[in-house]
Amino acid sequence: MTGHRLQDERGLTLLEMMIALVVFSFVLAGALAFLRAQGRSFSLGSQRAAMLQNARFAFDELEKDLRTAGAGAPDIQPPLIYLGPSVMAFNSNYLTNTPGDVFAVYYNPDAPNGSTDAVGLAQRFTIPLTSVIYPDTNYLEGVTNSPSETITFYFGPDSTTVRTDDYTLYRQINNLAPEVVSRNLLQTGATPFFQYFWQPMVGGVASIAQVPNASLPWRHSVPIHVALADTGPAARIDSVRAVQVSFTVTNGLTGTAERRRGLSRYIRLPNVGLANRQTCGDMPILGTALTASWNAGVGGVDLRWNKAVDEGTGERDVTRYVIYRRLATDLGWGDPYLSIPPVGTPTYLYTDAVVTSGAQYVYGLAAQDCTPTNSTLVPSAQVNIP
Repeated sequence: MTGHRLQDERGLTLLEMMIALVVFSFVLAGALAFLRAQGRSFSLGSQRAAMLQNARFAFDELEKDLRTAGAGAPDIQPPLIYLGPSVMAFNSNYLTNTPGDVFAVYYNPDAPNGSTDAVGLAQRFTIPLTSVIYPDTNYLEGVTNSPSETITFYFGPDSTTVRTDDYTLYRQINNLAPEVVSRNLLQTGATPFFQYFWQPMVGGVASIAQVPNASLPWRHSVPIHVALADTGPAARIDSVRAVQVSFTVTNGLTGTAERRRGLSRYIRLPNVGLANRQTCGDMPILGTALTASWNAGVGGVDLRWNKAVDEGTGERDVTRYVIYRRLATDLGWGDPYLSIPPVGTPTYLYTDAVVTSGAQYVYGLAAQDCTPTNSTLVPSAQVNIP
């Protein structure tokens, strides 16, 4: 054999192939471990992001609604109804389905009628997690139903999980079915879901203090806001100015797979404590007489008058009835004796039981608008106290 050279065709030996396979196995195992770690990290990151997004949505919904508490509500309708550690109910002209309604906070043409105005006596409902039935009266703005609906937020036990400490945040409008806002929520230790801050007067100076948790719940027990009986303990709910919402959000898992985060948010109530003002025009028209008569049965003077012309018709800007009282021998009226908010009834009755035996009184009545401007004062006949 001439003219040809043999080529070197040597391959890998078995030992070399085994060494290469071992090295490749180590590299592959390391790569798979890295991918698994990255997968676990991505899954945990996704769970944390979803968990925080769930909490953020709950806080945003609460703040969006709570900041409107009392907005657009007539003065006779209480801004805050019930404040408890797990439930909060308030009134707000939050939603309308009427085009051109500029007084509501939001407009939704598809909103059902039962969710855009005040709930009446015929639709009374029990505030969730309580035994309180609301409302105690019909709230009217003039002769029409109040446009302010009742909104309730509450943390109720979640019956869809096996845990006994799992809660769901619900939102309910009037007596309609509640809607789920957020799930997988726990109470943060012994901290209530809702904590409140009120504005007491200390030495004649307003200050902000936390409402003691042991004193909850607070309820607006007088049906008519700013009525004569709406004072003292019955009216302290009107001095609440903020609420702190606290809860612990989880990823919905248990055991070592569970992830949790405790969060809280301080939410101000800027419309609570503010009177709702309509446009005031001319001096209000009273258009009624005032009668005063001695009532021996109760030992007081009964004052009676009809609804003012500008309460139910006309400018509809009557915010209160101002009553004056003077001795028959006095020449001037002096300061007002008391004031009574309009409630939409055709007639009014007030009994003055703080009288002096043997005195002779003359009473006066005027309607007042939001300027405030009084109508022409109408006097009563003289009343002799036995």
